Amino acid sequence: MAGIRELGYVGFEISDSAAWKRFATDILGFGIGYEDADGPVGLRLDGKIHRIVLEPGSTDDLAFVGFDCGDDATLDALVVDLGAAGIEVTAEENALARRRRVGRLVSTRDPAGNRVELYTGLADADNPFESELVPSGFHTRTGGAGHTFFPVADSSAMLDFYARLGFHVSDYISEEVAPGVKVDATFLHCNTRHHTVAFAAMPSPKKMHHFMVETNDRVDVGCAYDRVLEAGIPVELTLGMHPNDRMFSFYVKTPSGFAIEFGSDGREITDPAAWKTTTYDQLSIWGHNPPPAAAPAS
Repeated sequence: MAGIRELGYVGFEISDSAAWKRFATDILGFGIGYEDADGPVGLRLDGKIHRIVLEPGSTDDLAFVGFDCGDDATLDALVVDLGAAGIEVTAEENALARRRRVGRLVSTRDPAGNRVELYTGLADADNPFESELVPSGFHTRTGGAGHTFFPVADSSAMLDFYARLGFHVSDYISEEVAPGVKVDATFLHCNTRHHTVAFAAMPSPKKMHHFMVETNDRVDVGCAYDRVLEAGIPVELTLGMHPNDRMFSFYVKTPSGFAIEFGSDGREITDPAAWKTTTYDQLSIWGHNPPPAAAPAS
């Protein structure tokens, strides 16, 4: 059975819209697709009307993830398969589909409780995407909006759920990050992007550890890193590279407290049949360190 095509969008419930818009546009180089009178703000990374949706609220956390099914037949088949597995699926009203700028919309929840939206027909913007801060643009054409990394309680249940949506294991990372503290992470792909969904059994105050966006030139990553430092925005992890997707990236704290990974040159899975699943023993092969503490004032 065909599965979902890509991660189309992510939605965050945010308490400070002004701070988020400054962060997104002036630091990361995203565009604004729309600002609805009742609150939602759509952020652009490409020719679509949005890839990130900011919903007003108090949680400052992930609100939903939206996966593009490509066509109605695939969406219908996924709904039937999820229902047969005893997973509740809701056909959403047209009003919510219009709010999301999609043609059809159904929703469900993954085993971690994250709201998962399956859709067809995400609208295009009226004009091409251009960013003065990210002149190379964002890599979305073959991989979708980016990837999400979820802290979870039960990795096996998450794997079963996302396999039903058409995901396949890319690889695993298992590392003892502190004495007696081990992170076992699973990475899943649904297109050429090395992973679109990843998760690990780990404690977290947020539903999502990070959301990754990828530029088309690593120079744009370095320039964004400079802007983050110059603006005094907290860096979660310094520049570095993962062993599995080879993404050259850094992690910056959003105004809501979770992180965005800002990267480039990620490895792709161009031939799934030839792909060999590997287990790595370190989360990063260099860098990705907590930033050094600020020097005390003299």
